[in-house]
Amino acid sequence: MFSAILTIILILGSAALLSWPLGKYMAALFSGRFAKVDSLFARTVGGAPEQDWKQYSIALLAFNLLMFGFVFLLLATQHLLPLNPDRQGAASLDLVFNTAASFTTNTNLQHYSGESTWSYLAQLAGLMWLQFVSAATGIASLVALARGIGGQASMGNFFLDLQRAATGVLLPLALIVGGFIALRGVPMTFDGAASTTTVEGVAQTIARGPAAAFVAIKQLGTNGGGFFGPNSTHPLENADFWANCLEMVAIILIPMACVWMFGHIIGRMKHAGVIFGVMLLFLLVKIGGSVAFESAPTQAFASLPVMQDVGNLEGKELRLGATTGPLWSVLTTATSNGSVGAMHDSLNPLTGLMPMAGMWLNATFGGVGVGMINMFLYIVVAVFIAGMIVGRTPEYLGHKIEGNEMRLAVLALFSHALLILGGTALFAATAWGQDVLGNVGAHGFSEILYEFSSAGANNGSGFEGLGDNTVPWNIATGLVMLIGRYLPIIVPLAVVGSLMAKTRSAESAGTLSVEGGTFGTMLVITILIFGALTFFPAAALGPIAEHVTLMG
Repeated sequence: MFSAILTIILILGSAALLSWPLGKYMAALFSGRFAKVDSLFARTVGGAPEQDWKQYSIALLAFNLLMFGFVFLLLATQHLLPLNPDRQGAASLDLVFNTAASFTTNTNLQHYSGESTWSYLAQLAGLMWLQFVSAATGIASLVALARGIGGQASMGNFFLDLQRAATGVLLPLALIVGGFIALRGVPMTFDGAASTTTVEGVAQTIARGPAAAFVAIKQLGTNGGGFFGPNSTHPLENADFWANCLEMVAIILIPMACVWMFGHIIGRMKHAGVIFGVMLLFLLVKIGGSVAFESAPTQAFASLPVMQDVGNLEGKELRLGATTGPLWSVLTTATSNGSVGAMHDSLNPLTGLMPMAGMWLNATFGGVGVGMINMFLYIVVAVFIAGMIVGRTPEYLGHKIEGNEMRLAVLALFSHALLILGGTALFAATAWGQDVLGNVGAHGFSEILYEFSSAGANNGSGFEGLGDNTVPWNIATGLVMLIGRYLPIIVPLAVVGSLMAKTRSAESAGTLSVEGGTFGTMLVITILIFGALTFFPAAALGPIAEHVTLMG
């Protein structure tokens, strides 16, 4: 247990310490401190005019539509294009749709194994490129929101912000992380699969490729899409303990930095500290629960003559230690990363509940940019409720929160629950879901619930006991990913646009402070009511019911 605590402190402590200077740098970057680079970009594209929330949203949606269309065509025609040394064939159009939607929305849900499905060109020019620009889209959206709520006259320019995020944040960090993990043993080559003979004399084909570059941005951009099917449980994606540590730090680093960036842009660092503290509290609770629940042996070995004194080792990468599996599962779902360092389908039932809770809340640091946007929605609701309790007009940073803003915030929050629970109910009640389950009963229900939670939260991880590469699953989760990505981005921008149109009032002695423990407590309660209780009945039918059944 002591080594487990040290590992957790190493990962979270490193990420938290690095996030502070990174957040300060990001705020400077998006505030125009690097004017020469910005002016060069503006001249190249013909100008970067200031945009209001509608113009910013239209530019965002239009660019993302072009992203989707380009990658859809690339994936659909990969068998006709170069950089395909392993001669990958044509994929079904429903899988192409699902994959293009998945990577465009920063989800990276994978209903395939990359090494046996896509060419090197498809992986690099399509999927890896999307891992940069989809992540940059999330960061740009948060910057626009922060400018508006911080009192600036406009939200900036989407294309300029996209360029800043992609080339000023993601690319430099990806070069550092990619270089390090390549030195630790992650392959970076354009050669095809290697053929070798094992010590038993059996011929073996080993898939490889430009994995280091792919893995670096998959972690930093909270993308999560693996170059290989087993994702970061594969030794060629996750070579050793130190590569494993850096990849986990990379998952949470930019989401943490986004909180500090938000504080710098709005000029309220104490408020950012409260938000960071609330997010960290939820993260620590989930990590503690995950590690504790996974210390119990798996029931699958209960009747076997196997020593069970080291917890549940099923589905773990033993060379990296038993603790990193449940820790990774929480970090990857607290953010919208979705990569896996252990098989989530093999987690103990209550351990499996922890990743689900992360995707349901969708705001414990969350995806790059969008995690803080989701937290903004909870803040709006918390401020409104607090104002009603004390009998004052709710205000947030001098902006009056009224009925219109509240309706929009609740729409975004409940749409998240509707996408997850509605999809789960439909597939659990029909052959679309029942016929492809790897397990029956409560665990089978959990497989369906997890898949739609992952799609709705733009996470991308899976229980993987599900035969989900079918037309109904590909189309349904593709649509859920698209709606679950853009509605929670556009609606908060609309909320801020509405607030910007009002006269901003000066804060007084009677204004609710958003910089103390009282507000932090109110925010925790709001998240629990809207985020946790909404999903409790589904949890009771899935992981909780499975736990009770096994214990009985």
